[in-house]
Amino acid sequence: MQTDSEATVQARAIALLPLIVFLTLFLGSGIYHSLIGTEFAFYQVKAPVAALPAIILAALVYRGKLNQGIEAFLKGASHPNLILMFMVFMLAGAFASVSSAIGSVDATVQLGLSIIPPEFILPMLFIISAFIATAMGTSMGTIAACAPIAFGFTQVTDINVIYAIGAVVGGAMFGDNLSMISDTTIAATTSQRVQLRDKFKVNVWIAVPASISTIVIYILSTGSSSPVEYKDFNWLLVLPYIAVFVLAFSRLHVLAVLTIGVLLSGLFGLFATPEFNLLKLNTSIYDGFVGMFEVALLSMFLGGLSAIMQREGGLRWLIERIYSLTRLFKVGQQRAGEIGISFLVVFSNIFVANNTVAIILSGDMAREVAKEYGVDPKRSAALMDIFSCVVQGLIPYGAQLLLACSIAKISPVELIGGLYYCWILAIFAIAAIALRFPNLKATA
Repeated sequence: MQTDSEATVQARAIALLPLIVFLTLFLGSGIYHSLIGTEFAFYQVKAPVAALPAIILAALVYRGKLNQGIEAFLKGASHPNLILMFMVFMLAGAFASVSSAIGSVDATVQLGLSIIPPEFILPMLFIISAFIATAMGTSMGTIAACAPIAFGFTQVTDINVIYAIGAVVGGAMFGDNLSMISDTTIAATTSQRVQLRDKFKVNVWIAVPASISTIVIYILSTGSSSPVEYKDFNWLLVLPYIAVFVLAFSRLHVLAVLTIGVLLSGLFGLFATPEFNLLKLNTSIYDGFVGMFEVALLSMFLGGLSAIMQREGGLRWLIERIYSLTRLFKVGQQRAGEIGISFLVVFSNIFVANNTVAIILSGDMAREVAKEYGVDPKRSAALMDIFSCVVQGLIPYGAQLLLACSIAKISPVELIGGLYYCWILAIFAIAAIALRFPNLKATA
């Protein structure tokens, strides 16, 4: 919810310029190098370096003393949500690195190949990720646990890495959207003043058909996969992943789950892998930290930029412009209101790169739109949660894609086309607005 100080901030379009500069440099460079045929086009300009000019511009745009602008940036970069993401990045990197070093990823992949036919690997990756994310209430922890295994499958089958990682991210966003303990669900229902179960009754009629459609596409697209022979594996090395999956369904904090995963990987590695010792465990953990440093640094930079844009009225200007556009619709008032609510959260999410924050920022205005246009608060909350998760799962500078692509060593921009669930969910949500589905009286 907005504080009094935030509500009195003067709206200014120029406050959005820093992030536009970053996107121009980062995406523009990648597109240019792709056109001229450069290998690893989107890695030619490092994202944190591309963010530096944007940070300097943000300090210049800030109305006040330079030192105050720097303090505002640091306050945004050190937000508790960003510190949590930073820790998830670090522990996810350590878990992936140690698991790979002891052979745990390979053993888990071989286990999967022994029980899952190749044509069902993508559907199972999606379903498992969806269940874990629904239980944990976080997409980040799900991606950290599942992405290394998905990447391992691509190394021994003919499955494209983009589709395997896309299945994991899609499943993670499904759970993030529907979970009763997800931050986005809580933020959406709180901002629209509805009960969790009421929002769920609307949300499920849109998200579940989208997920079923995604699973069908995965089955049809991999139906001709050639059989793959699996190798013998050490069951002891599979236990760290099994433990993480089981703990994911508890109410244990994601940081505790990942820490236990790192400790178990190290412990089982010392017993089951002769060449693995304490020194290699130390090196593997540190290598995992280093591998995640770039994405963690970028997340903190973008958090600082977002704080300045919000403080200087950039996001308020954007939300007010979208709100004013809803008044231009002359017919189909409920649909117009739902479109306006969806745009509010979509553009907020694009500029803050955090779905929970986007819902909080646009929540008050969305509630006003819903009241003015006669939109049921249950539908308003569901649409906000759905479209925030769609955008968060598709923006290449969002934490989810950065984490997944760091594990799989691919570009976030490359992954966008493989995120079937997010695209399909968007289509189903748009159809729900156009057809005014589901019927709330029928689902009550």
